Amino acid sequence: MKHFKIVWLLLLIFFSPLAFTQKITLAKTDAIKDKYHVALIKFLLADEEDVEFDVYPKSISYSRQINEIENGNLSIAAFGTSESLEKQLLPIRIPILKGLLGHRIFIIRQGDQARFDHIDSFSELKKFKAGQGRTWADTQILKGAGIPTVTSVKYKNLFHMLDGSRFDYFPRAVHEPFAEIASNSDLPLALEQNIMLVYPLAMYLFVSPDNQALADLILTNFEEKIADGSFDQFFFEYPLIQDVLNKVNVKQRKVIRISNNTLSSETPLDREELWFSVDQM
Repeated sequence: MKHFKIVWLLLLIFFSPLAFTQKITLAKTDAIKDKYHVALIKFLLADEEDVEFDVYPKSISYSRQINEIENGNLSIAAFGTSESLEKQLLPIRIPILKGLLGHRIFIIRQGDQARFDHIDSFSELKKFKAGQGRTWADTQILKGAGIPTVTSVKYKNLFHMLDGSRFDYFPRAVHEPFAEIASNSDLPLALEQNIMLVYPLAMYLFVSPDNQALADLILTNFEEKIADGSFDQFFFEYPLIQDVLNKVNVKQRKVIRISNNTLSSETPLDREELWFSVDQM
């Protein structure tokens, strides 16, 4: 009888809801721009009662995040996509920033605006050096277009490298530079006022290739929220996005377009509802 009770207790524990709770480990977020990714993931999984969230114990670089997803220590993270990354990890092919990642404005040194005032073509832009993270998808895009690009493994070093004239400008997605300039207020940096570099680029959520179930769950929920309009509502009402749309005036900027040869053939460029139009800014 005692043996039966022990077996019954073990069965109750095993089949209880807690036994099936899925722990999702997210990257630790310090930057304001990265908090959007976390908020979106929680929004997409808000109706899932058997999900609980955990946070990786320390901040790590994007390249380390990729490794930790492969190793199973991170469940999901957001990256600018490339064909090579989509072979390495499992992408959820919905651009979480609606393509804003490929709309680039520049952080420059204070006092350098006059150097950029006369740039009105791609050939003139190529006379200047850009700065980027060594493993970022954007780096391949800029180099592929023929833009001289100086790289660093460490993101935080790029601001000091710009200040030290290692390169001339730091192209950032339109939602990124305002907080970055503010958080580096000890450096004489400024926002360039006249140019926007545009190329097709999606930021996706990525999971481990071994975690197809999580990818399917997020994709299903994402498609539902796109169809019912709640994702667009979340996107346009998110404070960071609202702030950007109020600050960036595209009509006063010279738009320079380049191609992106790093995108895979599976990029959903034909789904207009997934992409942000410059006319909306």
